[in-house]
Amino acid sequence: MLSIVFFFIYIFLFIGGMTVMRTGLMHLSGEKMKQWLLKFTSNPLKSFLFGIIITIILQSSSAVMIIIIGLISARVMSFPQSIGIILGTNIGTTATVEFLAYGTDEFIFPLLITGILFIFFRKSFIRSLGLCLFGLGAIFLAMFGFEKLAIPLAENQYLAKLFVQMNEHLMLSVLVGCIVTAIIQSSTAMTGIAMGFIHANILSLPAAIGIVLGANIGTCFDAYIASIGGGKEAKQTAYAHIWINFIGVFLFLPFLIPFSSIMEDLSFVPEQQLAHASVIFNVVVSLLFLPFTHFFAKMIQRVHK
Repeated sequence: MLSIVFFFIYIFLFIGGMTVMRTGLMHLSGEKMKQWLLKFTSNPLKSFLFGIIITIILQSSSAVMIIIIGLISARVMSFPQSIGIILGTNIGTTATVEFLAYGTDEFIFPLLITGILFIFFRKSFIRSLGLCLFGLGAIFLAMFGFEKLAIPLAENQYLAKLFVQMNEHLMLSVLVGCIVTAIIQSSTAMTGIAMGFIHANILSLPAAIGIVLGANIGTCFDAYIASIGGGKEAKQTAYAHIWINFIGVFLFLPFLIPFSSIMEDLSFVPEQQLAHASVIFNVVVSLLFLPFTHFFAKMIQRVHK
């Protein structure tokens, strides 16, 4: 029971760290972000590349989606302009996961202490940098917690059965990833949790990848909620996000086992295997959609009038 309580504490710590780091990054980029969004959406390729960059800056695909939906609701941007950005956000959000896969426990306290010291500086740039460092330290601490709690959680009689079922039935791992991500509202946190369990050999690599695929669907929930009351084009943007992730997941699902084998050849470290899988999945799906953004936008407009 105590392990479950600490598990939720670490989830809040991870999400809190992401929020603090994102706040610092937003202060560093300033109000120019929205101007950039409008400037670099003249064609799908520009939108796609900019979607990657802006998501790496914000460390959250959901945050970018909410900004886009807000601009569309205000009639500053059109729905077709958003497709390229959506494809880019799916790739940009994997940068955090890759970084976490190479993170080490030794950085936790130096990041937290340096971050706290920088926050007390008067200069805005140093203070914002302090928020970034402190947030990153909190994320690393949460990741360390997930790894330490993985085995105690696996010994819980109910969760142990769930882990066995997830390893045997990959569709269940996708479903769990989707539901938990919709609840905690962070696909990155969900991937961090999966890394903890795969590190402890509780989840197999295919099951962990299934969780990551499910997290891609679960992260659409934020955008859909943000689109409510935002008008037809705002809802079409949310639906486009859902369609892209659903189609991508069900294209990859039949090939999870061979895909996992390829990831094992890329690295000996389980966390890195999972991070690479997340990157490759999102890059492949986005590149599949990119040449057909115009036709895809038309399809969404016809289906979701």
